[in-house]
Amino acid sequence: MYDIVGKRKWYFLISSCLIVPGIIAMVISTLTVGTPVRLSIDFTGGTFMELAFEQPVQPAEVRAVFVAAGYSSTSVQTTNEGRQAIVRTEALEPEAKERIKATLAQQFGAVKEVYSDTLGAQVGQEVTVSALVAVAVASLAIIGYIVLAFRKVPNPVRYGACAIFSMVHDVLVVLGLFSILGLLLGWEVDALFLTAVLTVIGFSVQDTIVVFDRIRENIPRHRGEPFEDIVNHSLLQTVHRSLVTQTNAMFVMVALLFFGGATIQQFILAMLVGLLSGTYSSLFNAVPLLVVWEKGEVPALLRRLFRRGQPAAA
Repeated sequence: MYDIVGKRKWYFLISSCLIVPGIIAMVISTLTVGTPVRLSIDFTGGTFMELAFEQPVQPAEVRAVFVAAGYSSTSVQTTNEGRQAIVRTEALEPEAKERIKATLAQQFGAVKEVYSDTLGAQVGQEVTVSALVAVAVASLAIIGYIVLAFRKVPNPVRYGACAIFSMVHDVLVVLGLFSILGLLLGWEVDALFLTAVLTVIGFSVQDTIVVFDRIRENIPRHRGEPFEDIVNHSLLQTVHRSLVTQTNAMFVMVALLFFGGATIQQFILAMLVGLLSGTYSSLFNAVPLLVVWEKGEVPALLRRLFRRGQPAAA
């Protein structure tokens, strides 16, 4: 039987290599722009416009007009076969808005303002706070559910805590990547990114619970066997299902990433990276961490390090 759990130190090392550069990037981003990731107008406030054109237009061409006018944070999505553009940009004064519309009319023909509204930064802050509260409440609910569902196994709280650790791992991977891309390419996160992160959390927890549930079923079936062997056996039983299920979703994400258009590229990338991280962390972080905790390896390691730091007794 292949020993997956026995190589857990390597899995933790790989996770550290994925998370640490992102954390460094978030620190640098916080020092330079004031936030761990660059924020779009969805969070900082700005103008939302819906424009109708007589002929199809490309999002990049419409965005170029706003950028040329000095609004580099603009994002554009097109609908109705390219004849309608949804624009999110920095707060526009009425005069600036009219100048941009005149420029658009010169390049693309008649343009009609279907809808326009200006959002304050307070709205974005409220959305962010609401999302953080939702994640915190969901985390408590997950721990409560797992403790209830796993109440017949020893130390059910540890299962919940390991699931939350896996979830935090995936969020840090996605945030770290977009922090790096923000520093290198100027990418900004918007409301769709927040949606992607919340979806990634759902995928991560679901996949982790599937493996934990198999461990719960195998504990009474393999009484007397070492816990590490039971966990390894459970992993081998579920790894195929997890990989097949997640791989199918990844194929769709990759196709959308290359052929879905620039307007959803960042959203799809966040979903794809989160899905990859969620699959990895559920199998190779959450479960091995449970074994480490059950075997008491972390306290033992800390005690050894502490003893090495103490001077030898006379």
